[in-house]
Amino acid sequence: MKKLINSQYFKWGLTALIVLILCICFIYLIFMGDNISGLLHALVTLSMPIIDGFAIAFIATPVLNGIEQRIVMPFCHKMKWNIQKRKVQRRMRAVSLLFTMLIIVVTIYGFFSIVIEQFIPSIQSIIFQFPVYINNLISLLDKVLSDNPDAERYITNLLSTYSADLDKWLDTNVIPRINDVILSVSMSVISVLKALYNLIIGFIISVYILSSKEKFASQAKKIAYALFEREHANQLIESCRFAGRTFIGFLSGKIIDSIIIGILCYIGVSIMKMPYAVLISVIIGVTNIIPFFGPYIGAIPSALLILVIEPVKCLPFIIFILALQQLDGNVIGPKILGNSTGLTGFWVIFSITIFGGMWGILGMLIGVPFFAVLYAAIKNFTNRLLKKRSLSTSTSDYTELDYIDEKDNYIRLKGNILLKESQSKEEKSSTKDK
Repeated sequence: MKKLINSQYFKWGLTALIVLILCICFIYLIFMGDNISGLLHALVTLSMPIIDGFAIAFIATPVLNGIEQRIVMPFCHKMKWNIQKRKVQRRMRAVSLLFTMLIIVVTIYGFFSIVIEQFIPSIQSIIFQFPVYINNLISLLDKVLSDNPDAERYITNLLSTYSADLDKWLDTNVIPRINDVILSVSMSVISVLKALYNLIIGFIISVYILSSKEKFASQAKKIAYALFEREHANQLIESCRFAGRTFIGFLSGKIIDSIIIGILCYIGVSIMKMPYAVLISVIIGVTNIIPFFGPYIGAIPSALLILVIEPVKCLPFIIFILALQQLDGNVIGPKILGNSTGLTGFWVIFSITIFGGMWGILGMLIGVPFFAVLYAAIKNFTNRLLKKRSLSTSTSDYTELDYIDEKDNYIRLKGNILLKESQSKEEKSSTKDK
């Protein structure tokens, strides 16, 4: 039997069978792709409570570790308890988990109680006073147009030209689709309730995940060493650790950064006596979690709100937000986040654009750390291949490089002059050692 398995004909037959199976799967994927997509969507929908549980546990892990290592463990040492005993470890984890969940619940409750207390009256005031705000805006426009007859004449002609088209568009497109809009709103409410239900179940699941996170990690390592060679398993485990550090560092840092920006925004708009300071600060703080585009996403509706209520204060608000975002981008953000992703500005915009287009707001939030992990994996793979060929892994060595000859000499092109630069023996030996 062993001789048959090691024979060349058996390997050829096994290869042909694998290729045939892959071809069948590919053909099935082409013709039955919609069914597979629907099945995957249904599977993800059913798994959302578990996915939410893992996400909550992932975010809560640094809090749990901090409480356990800085509060509970020192207390056990002070009480001279043997923390090596399994019974004591279970009690330590239970106490740490209790405090972690209390902190999360109290933080969420405090945030929403403070925000909702100001948020709901602000929304009600906007709804009730909206006709007044519109009249004030119309009066301001009338005053501006009366002082500029040419602009008034141009706008009047523009309105008279397109008013018939506007009426036709309203009659044919907007009014017949009111029922669809109402149905969409109803479905949105149902989706929000489902998401809330999934979060509650996910919160319960996260408790079980956090209570046994070391066991889950040990089982994952066991599977990795069982499936892969030792070197590849080590690389996989190290990659997972890097991904965890990147995601936790970026998300936790971004949340802290957004809280600081929200507080600074509230202080600034309160000093400037802007309307609905709490509402605007919450919008700016929440949208600031999204990298790069977040400040603009929050600033646009806030500026429009101020423009409708007090048009004179709109421009000062825009200037204040731009200054605040410059402070965040150049001082606060780098201090908190540091270089947690290792990406340049171009790759940050690239990742937000691509993953935001694929997954919406969630993609814009996790796109940067996700792409940072992918970028690091490609970089490590490239460096590994270069080291095998005894070539330099430093990017600067390839600046203005024309070609590398057979003797590993780096031929650089500067202007019309070719400069031959040999790779030093020390660099070659260190590259081979690595």
